[in-house]
Amino acid sequence: MNTNTNSVVSARGLTKHYGKSVAVDCISFEIPAGRIIGLIGPNGSGKTTTLKAMLGLIPFQGELKVLGLDPRTQRDKLMKQVSFIADVAVLPRWLRVREAIDFVAGVHPKFDRAKAERYLKNTKLKPAMKVREMSKGMIVQLHLALVMAIDAKLLVLDEPTLGLDILYRKQFYQNLLEDYFDEQKTIIVTTHQVEEIEHILSDLMFIRDGKITLSATMDEISERFIEVMVSAENTDTARALKPIDERQVFGKSVMLFDNLASGTSRQQIEALGETRSPGIADIFVATMKGTYA
Repeated sequence: MNTNTNSVVSARGLTKHYGKSVAVDCISFEIPAGRIIGLIGPNGSGKTTTLKAMLGLIPFQGELKVLGLDPRTQRDKLMKQVSFIADVAVLPRWLRVREAIDFVAGVHPKFDRAKAERYLKNTKLKPAMKVREMSKGMIVQLHLALVMAIDAKLLVLDEPTLGLDILYRKQFYQNLLEDYFDEQKTIIVTTHQVEEIEHILSDLMFIRDGKITLSATMDEISERFIEVMVSAENTDTARALKPIDERQVFGKSVMLFDNLASGTSRQQIEALGETRSPGIADIFVATMKGTYA
């Protein structure tokens, strides 16, 4: 991602230690406005720590500016322009719809009650209904109504759809795109379910062991990574070009190449067999090999 004076988030040498262990290891990155960024990494990779630093929830070393503000010293000002959502499936079971709206209206200055109520009119949710009476889909709708009604410049979603059925996960992201996102807003999403957010992302950041291992736009990724089903006679030639991953499918070798790392041309790789653009999940697994060992 390019350096940009209008960056929503700008980090230089961001570092966080917990005792002797390093959670975030001197990372630098820029997030421009009007982007949807996937921050992807296994458990313990440093992604939640990075988010907490951005939200001013933990002390850290290095430089970090969010919307031009320092989260350590200007958190109150910052949180007026930021909305943070973790795990939409968790709401207190005794909470009523109107109480949820009252609560968010009380804590977030950019909350538009009328907008939330308009959104809820298109659902089966009623003001007196309690969370315990709702289906999972209804809980998602309530959460969405609260999120959509906050006019935040930065929306941070940390594993927002954990525990939800695939139908509701898709609905959540679809509504987010249609009813919320515009070029004045920026969204950062962390998730394990990479395939589901692939189509909405503009940028991708992989984090592993506290370091950023990949930071690129989705366009750059489709240019850079290529997967080939290699025919038997080309296997040795293909391996010599140093694929970053190899797996067997129906007795054939499927190899994943990173053009930047291999220094080979796309034409060389395309000559080896049938090619396709790999999904983010394939690239993620290839670049994280060894993390789960």
